[in-house]
Amino acid sequence: MGKFMGFWGVIFIGFLLSKWVVNSFEFEEFFDNRTEVSFLESMSLLESVYGVSAVAAPPNALMVGLTLVQGAAAKGAVCLDGTLPGYHLHRGFGTGANSWLIQLEGGGWCNNIRSCVYRKKTRRGSSTYFEKIIPFTGILSNKAQENPDFFNWNRVKIRYCDGASFTGDSENKAAGLQFRGQRIWLAAIEDLMSKGMRYAHQALLSGCSAGGLASILHCDEFRNLFPRSTKVKCLSDAGLFMDAADVSGGRTIRNFFAGVVSLQGVQRNLPRTCTNHLDPTSCFFPQNLIANIRTPLFILNAAYDSWQVQESLAPPTADPRGNWRDCKLNNARCSASQIQFLQGFRAHMLNAVKGFAASRQSGLFINSCFAHCQSERQDTWFADDSPVIGNKAVAIAVGDWYFDRANIKAIDCAYPCDKTCHNLVFR
Repeated sequence: MGKFMGFWGVIFIGFLLSKWVVNSFEFEEFFDNRTEVSFLESMSLLESVYGVSAVAAPPNALMVGLTLVQGAAAKGAVCLDGTLPGYHLHRGFGTGANSWLIQLEGGGWCNNIRSCVYRKKTRRGSSTYFEKIIPFTGILSNKAQENPDFFNWNRVKIRYCDGASFTGDSENKAAGLQFRGQRIWLAAIEDLMSKGMRYAHQALLSGCSAGGLASILHCDEFRNLFPRSTKVKCLSDAGLFMDAADVSGGRTIRNFFAGVVSLQGVQRNLPRTCTNHLDPTSCFFPQNLIANIRTPLFILNAAYDSWQVQESLAPPTADPRGNWRDCKLNNARCSASQIQFLQGFRAHMLNAVKGFAASRQSGLFINSCFAHCQSERQDTWFADDSPVIGNKAVAIAVGDWYFDRANIKAIDCAYPCDKTCHNLVFR
């Protein structure tokens, strides 16, 4: 598995005609031969492809070293295999010296013993396999021209090695599995508080994909760490996983999440404002959480989220004849009826955020792109040709919202009207 992920970590991704192109038969073969294990790994693959780890770091990219949380084991805050959790920290400077941005890493989930045992032999379940240094780009960049509002903050990436969006708390001794996501979250945050975060004047909790879900789940907890005088907000990027029917009418992602929640002891750490009236699996879906989050929250999401199209809406189990294969690999190959189905998914997403959007403190940027994770990639966060809604790039929209410069409720017109998208195409 290490070699497999290494291959994807160095794969060349070309930027051509405003599309990211992955030219690999192995990606297609991977989806054809999916098992219950590969559902989890498809998430890691897609996040590697969409995220910074798959793209060769620019020559001038900031490279940041790994810090392991040395006191974590005594608190039972360990990765799936029992190794120490970790994070990457780059100190702030100048006017940002007392401001903190925490980015929760994404990377799928595991929903049964088999897939979790598989996961603990990868960087998603063991710090043994963590990269020792990683590039900080996009919202983590230290350059004003790449990250105008947060470049000089203390910026942290907390590594993800539990498999339940930093919320589980149980174990399976027979399989040698520790499901300690909640404890990892607490131990990492406590370590950062001791390194100066407790004195923050401003703080932003963010995350991408499974980390974007985690940033929603932990948003109010994060707020409660600080005095009321500290400006605290949260950002969820590509974390709006929808409880939606797949193309066969089944509930692929709901069934998967049910396994994650029950196996990893997630229920006790879900917001009680949700679990007091809904079942635990429903409370792992952001659409049932966002209305009750007290802390200001910004939702950044593609209306045709590529991971959800690939793995929730049209997985091979729901599309055994492969009718969706071409559409999933390249949105330009979708038929009229497939686009109609995807428009229904977009409508479902917009309906889910309707009440949330009514709150003055909330922020929205939902663009009509086939993408997944847009805050860590430099080209989609802030660049000359970044995706925009109303001429405003993602970085400017998030900054305007965080600093209360503007009320941001940006919802794109339906596909195919947006010509600024950086849609991912697999070849």
